[in-house]
Amino acid sequence: MMQASTETLISGKRNGLGAALARQPLILLALAVACLPLALIATVTMPIGPMYWDHYIYLDAANRISDGQIPSIDFFAPVGGLGYYLFAAWLDLFPNGHPLLLASWSLMTVTAPLMTFVIWDVQKRSTAIAYGLLLPFLFFSLLPFNTAEFYPYPGSDGFGIYNRQVCQLLYVLAAGLVFVRGWKTLAAVTALAMLALLFIKVTGVAAGLVLCLMAFLAGRLPLRAALAAGAFFFAAIAFLELTSGMVSAYAADILSLVLINDTSLMPRLLQAASINFGMVAACCLLGVMLFFNTFPTFYEDIRAFAAKPGFSAFGKVADQSFLWLASFVAAGLLFESQNTGSQAFIFLWPLLLGSMLESYRHKGPSPAFAAVAVLALCAALPPVAAVTQKSARAWIGNVNNTPLEHRNLKSMGAVGLRDLLSVRAERLHTNYKTYRPAYEALASAGELPSFLLYSDFDFQALWLQTTDEAVSAIHAFETQNNVRFETIMAIDFTNPFPWLMDRHAPKYIAIGADPYRAVPPPDERVKEAVAAVDLALYPTCPPTTARLKLLSLYEPSLAAGHRRITLTPCFDAFVRSDIAAKP
Repeated sequence: MMQASTETLISGKRNGLGAALARQPLILLALAVACLPLALIATVTMPIGPMYWDHYIYLDAANRISDGQIPSIDFFAPVGGLGYYLFAAWLDLFPNGHPLLLASWSLMTVTAPLMTFVIWDVQKRSTAIAYGLLLPFLFFSLLPFNTAEFYPYPGSDGFGIYNRQVCQLLYVLAAGLVFVRGWKTLAAVTALAMLALLFIKVTGVAAGLVLCLMAFLAGRLPLRAALAAGAFFFAAIAFLELTSGMVSAYAADILSLVLINDTSLMPRLLQAASINFGMVAACCLLGVMLFFNTFPTFYEDIRAFAAKPGFSAFGKVADQSFLWLASFVAAGLLFESQNTGSQAFIFLWPLLLGSMLESYRHKGPSPAFAAVAVLALCAALPPVAAVTQKSARAWIGNVNNTPLEHRNLKSMGAVGLRDLLSVRAERLHTNYKTYRPAYEALASAGELPSFLLYSDFDFQALWLQTTDEAVSAIHAFETQNNVRFETIMAIDFTNPFPWLMDRHAPKYIAIGADPYRAVPPPDERVKEAVAAVDLALYPTCPPTTARLKLLSLYEPSLAAGHRRITLTPCFDAFVRSDIAAKP
């Protein structure tokens, strides 16, 4: 399949920028990357969205990294450290850039150069195909939205960022495996993409391994390219381990996550298939169609292999469109089984494009080709339609939004929401303060005030407002008592307070603190770090099951050396007892 040459579909002489773009897709890629700073120089107000606070984790991580902390070594993280380092670097370059955009676009530091390698190789044979790979890549990279709906109201997707990043890396890897011909270029793309996948999220490198294995068995990833890529991959890992110990620490974090999340894989696979049923069903039908279209050739390849076994003959047997498609779908299901929020299966497009080109080459403009094309588009278009609709709804709806008022939130507070949701947040604010025992009883019983509490826009807006109040209260406390809190932690999912106040986060405490999925039981060094913290903040508007569980994990370490005070009506604070008022 993949040895087929492709016909150049764009030709002719043109003049000016249009001619240059027509001949050189890389110019478009360069222009797209060059335009990113225009949206990052000033702070853009983003529409608030479901689980919006998820990207505040990047602010916490960037602040820790600026303090010299190393992910997995100095703090527990639910994923690899590459995304945090990229975000920290972009935050230094664009301090006024919106954190959500910085977190989403910073991956282009890696993907844009890799896509350059791919496009440079492909455009030698077909500019049209190069554009066919480049345009979807830019579309999904520049629009920071997930493909699945998690809330009926339109808003920004501030969650699942590292899952989207994995999908974009898998897209680049797939484009290289399917279309790149130069073995050196293919080795470079494979090695760097797999290395980036490993240090974004380990399930990403597992999915990438499935793609690489398929390409190797089919003869599309030559042995010398596989050996070169593997040598570089493991040499880089060895270098990082010898110089920092990061790899073994990361492996230990992964093991801890596996022990916490000990549920069976099969229910998660079924969930991933059901969420993405349209694409999976279309791929299954396409796979059947491709099988029947190529069965005669497949049968002959099997007979040739049986008569004279060898790696080359086996490669011809494995190099079948339906087997490629099956492996790609399996990789996608494997990755999506571990996700909440993603750009699911976008990496199918390079393979689907290759399948359509192969079908046209063999069948021409026939009903068989039309059936393949229709089914391929049925598998490829749902992510495009979903991201287009979500981005359009979010930004059109943003016209009706009012910017959040704040004093202490920096670019984190650059969000807007509708007035009716602001009113609801204020009413709930009053309710949470007045009837706190009722909400504590509800949380103790294992229930949230709303089943979709963390997706509710009013919850996200109220969290920002109460955080703003808490920062003001901390400054007032410090002034009144002539003290300064150097280390601050939050007994909550995310802890942006050190970044907001130019302070420090304690070492060893997990970021992205979901106590049910991503916070191991505290060991001795965690307990010592918690006990030494100057200020620990506990949000109470409202009490939730996760906050109560986190409190049960950390309060024993705070009990002896801290006194609990009411900082604001929505925040309790554990103040280290030996921080006394200075004369």
